[in-house]
Amino acid sequence: MHLSGAILLFTYVIPPAWALDAYGAAPADDPSADIPPIVIFAGLLFYCVGFHVLVQIPSGLLGTRLGPHHGGLVAYASTLAIAGVLTALALSVVLRREDAGELMQLWADFMVRGSLGLAGYVWITQRSRESTKT
Repeated sequence: MHLSGAILLFTYVIPPAWALDAYGAAPADDPSADIPPIVIFAGLLFYCVGFHVLVQIPSGLLGTRLGPHHGGLVAYASTLAIAGVLTALALSVVLRREDAGELMQLWADFMVRGSLGLAGYVWITQRSRESTKT
């Protein structure tokens, strides 16, 4: 799971749209209203760790346990399906927003970032299973 968390963290090199919007939220003539960059960075780190603990770890463990004999693609597909459901649940509980379009954008952002980390995790687990068979 360390690999999936590290990959997830590296995906935040390209910040999400809400972080970019936070930089431009204050008028240009009011520098006291700007959000300090450390707060935006802390928010990104909080979202990264929260997503890793609430979604990536459970879906990675469940997905690889559900399809160990079916191959890597089945394990990855089941991992992504579980991650999609957990992401939707976590976003709806944590954010409690009524705007479905905004929730879909956040869900898609989390899923794209998380799917890269989960691909690394499934790849490693499949490689370790193949090496123990030989």
